[in-house]
Amino acid sequence: MKRKAIVIGATGLVGKKLVSQLNLMYDSLIIVARKPPKHMSAQMQFYQLGDFNNLEETLGNISIGPDTDAFSCLGTTKKQAGSDEDFKRIDYDYNLNFAKACHQKGVQRFFILSALGADANSRFFYNRVKGELEESLVEVGFNDLVIFQPSLLLGKHKGRVLENTAQRAYKLIAPLVPKTMRSRPIEAERVAAAMALTAQNIYERHKVSGIEDDKKKVTVIDNKQMLAMTLLKS
Repeated sequence: MKRKAIVIGATGLVGKKLVSQLNLMYDSLIIVARKPPKHMSAQMQFYQLGDFNNLEETLGNISIGPDTDAFSCLGTTKKQAGSDEDFKRIDYDYNLNFAKACHQKGVQRFFILSALGADANSRFFYNRVKGELEESLVEVGFNDLVIFQPSLLLGKHKGRVLENTAQRAYKLIAPLVPKTMRSRPIEAERVAAAMALTAQNIYERHKVSGIEDDKKKVTVIDNKQMLAMTLLKS
C-alpha cells in the first residue's frame, strides 16, 4: 500500500521543515494551505485554501483514508490573530475541524504540534487553548494521536517580534544551557525531525505486527524528549 500524508500549517516555521522531512518518507504528500510551498516535488499535491472556514469542504474533495497520516503545524499568536476569539478560532477550531474531517475519512494516525505548558486548566490563555485542543483531539478517537510539546522555537518567525527578540537574548546564554534541559529552546528543524521520526516508528510498528491495534494510543512527546531524540542532529 502506498503511503500518504496530509499537512496543514505547512508554510509555518516547523511546517516548512516537516514538509521537507515527509517528502522523503511518503509516496504522496498533500499540502492544504493558503499558498504553495516554495519547493514542490513530483509527489506533492497542493490544495489552495483561501479561507480555513472552508477546510472541511476542501477535505471532502481530497482522497485520503486509512493509508494516510495527518499532520498539523497550524498555529498563530494572539498578536497575529488580533484577539482572543480569533486566536482560538485558528488554534483550536481549525485544528479540531481538520482532525474530525480526517477521522471521518478513515485517517487513523494524527500528529499535532502543540506547546510546552499546554494545560486546559492553565490561567494563561495561550496554554489553556492548547490544552483544551489536546483534550478535544483525544475524544476524536484516532488509533494513534501524537502530541508534540516544544518550548520556544528557534528559527526566524515572520511577523513575531517578541519571539525573535527572545531568540536573540537566548543566543547570549545558549552555551550555558544544558542541551537536554526540559524547557531549552529547540530548533524548528529538530521538532520537524521528531515528528517525522515518530511517524516512521509508528509505521514500522504496524508493519511488523501486520494489524492495526484496536487500543487507542495517545502519546505526548515533550520538549526534553524531542531534544533527546534529535540530539545528533543539532
